Amino acid sequence: MSERTALVLGGTGMLKGCADELLARGWQVVLPSRRAEVGLGRAARASLGTRGHVPQQAGRARPVVADWARPEELAERVRAVLDHPADLLVAWVHASYRDDVLRAVAPLLAPRAPVVEVHDSSTVQPVRGMPDPVLEGHPTQQVVLGFVRHGGSTRWLSHEETSEGVLGAVHRALEGRPPSVHQIGEIDTWVMRH
Repeated sequence: MSERTALVLGGTGMLKGCADELLARGWQVVLPSRRAEVGLGRAARASLGTRGHVPQQAGRARPVVADWARPEELAERVRAVLDHPADLLVAWVHASYRDDVLRAVAPLLAPRAPVVEVHDSSTVQPVRGMPDPVLEGHPTQQVVLGFVRHGGSTRWLSHEETSEGVLGAVHRALEGRPPSVHQIGEIDTWVMRH
C-alpha cells in the first residue's frame, strides 16, 4: 500500500504543527505556499533533508510554490507532485479564495477523502452561522478559531493551541466520525449578533 497523502492548505503558517504531526506519523504532506520551504516546520524541513535527523517512520514534505489567487494553477502544481489522490485535505484558506481553491483541488482527492476546514471567527455569520462545506461527498470537520480570555483581557490562540485543536478535528475525520463543527477558544457572540 502506498503511503497516505495529506494536502495541507495553510500548512506553512498557523497549521505548521498539524503538518509536522502528520509527517511524524509517516504521511506524505503536500504544502502549497507562495515560496517553497518558507515557514516549514522542523519535521517538514527534516523530511526534505535540509536540517536535522529524519525519524525512520517520518513522512515526506512536498512543498509546492502556489498562490491562492490562481486556484487552477495551484491545483496543477499540486497534481504534479502527487503520487496518488490525496487521502486527506486540511484547509485554512481566506474566505475570499475559499470556494475557488477548494473546488480546484477537489479532483485531487480520493473518493470520500475527509476534509478538515479551518475558519477564523470572522467567518461565522450572525444569522447563517458557519459556512456550508464546499466539497460534497467529502465528510467535513469544521474548526472555528476564537480567542482565550485571561482575567479582564483576551488574546488570540497560539500556534500550539490552534494546531492542537485542528489535530483533534483531523483525528476525528480520520476515525470516520460524522461531520461536525469544533470551536477552539471563545467566540465573541455579541459581535456575531450585531
